[in-house]
Amino acid sequence: MTPEQQRAALVAALTDAGSLPAEWAPAVAAVPRHEFLPDTIWADEDGGDTECSRTKEPERWMRLAYSDLPIVTQWDDGAGDGDHRTPTSSASMPTMVAEMLSDLDAVPGHRVLEIGTGTGYNAALLAHRLGAETVSTVEVDAQVTAQARTALRRTGYTPEVVCGDGALGWGARAPYDRIISTVSLRDIPPAWVAQTRPGGVIVSPVSPLLGGGAIVRLTVGGDGTASGPFTRSAAFMMLRQQRYQGTPVDDYLPGEWPGDSGQSWTSLDPEAIGGDWLAQFACALALPDVYYRRNEFGDGGWTWWLFDTAVTSWATVDSVPGESRFEVRQSGPRQLWDETEASYTRWTAAGRPGYERYGLTVSPAGQAAWLDEPGNPLPGHRK
Repeated sequence: MTPEQQRAALVAALTDAGSLPAEWAPAVAAVPRHEFLPDTIWADEDGGDTECSRTKEPERWMRLAYSDLPIVTQWDDGAGDGDHRTPTSSASMPTMVAEMLSDLDAVPGHRVLEIGTGTGYNAALLAHRLGAETVSTVEVDAQVTAQARTALRRTGYTPEVVCGDGALGWGARAPYDRIISTVSLRDIPPAWVAQTRPGGVIVSPVSPLLGGGAIVRLTVGGDGTASGPFTRSAAFMMLRQQRYQGTPVDDYLPGEWPGDSGQSWTSLDPEAIGGDWLAQFACALALPDVYYRRNEFGDGGWTWWLFDTAVTSWATVDSVPGESRFEVRQSGPRQLWDETEASYTRWTAAGRPGYERYGLTVSPAGQAAWLDEPGNPLPGHRK
């Protein structure tokens, strides 16, 4: 198939799945996604990110360009040492692109700011429908910015492309009617709220420390706050300024194991949380300052380590296959496993609510997650 035919097939597939709003179909049909991809890409076709070269495998490369798959375009912030560890730039999965544009609900005449230019493809979609003069896009990586700017110009799209810190937004063209982020974060930056008109909308992936992730759609009020529900699950690369590097274990546990920890037992296998993206997200929202590490031992066993960001408390739980109870060790002023188990129990008692029942309110004082309505904040967010 020609690229035009492949774009038409992609539009049909996204439309049939209910992901692509009719008003965005002409943009997806017109913007050549393949023109925004580098010659070497990585795609997860069979459980792992496999490399594909346009020179060596032109047909496969073009097929991947119009597949409903996320495409990795950079590893390790472009370090280029050949030892790929962490994907750091990509072309998002077309389904997610279409659904986030639906959440954004932008119309011609709206001024839009995009955070995370990446390849430039999403900026081109925005420019095609809304007009390039109303679209600004910010990218922190200078090399990625240059590549996106070149691709946009080559394909005839001229939105404003800025190399800068996306956490600061882009005040030069504020206020905006819409802000959309294609990178995930833990905390919505205050600058985004300040740079959005009252009644305007912010759409962004959110990834709490403990795990899980979802898209939030916030409506900005006239009082400097923004609030709204999560709409769907999502996994995006983190905003570089909000990446979290955990403290070494020795800072929590001086001396020999098990230190001053107390022993107890639980009937909840931590893998029941870790193996369920929604459960993990629900617990993570309630425990915004808790993160985990996970180490394998024995025949399929896993030790879960829980830590607080204040470096005061830690806990471990040993998940042993086939067992009905699991050893817990906890130390510090907080009993982190007890808090995690309580969060999981509240989630199951509430009927295992989905993403759309959770929401977020952002104010100058910080942000608070809630269930069903802003007046019902989760325990970890009560002030």
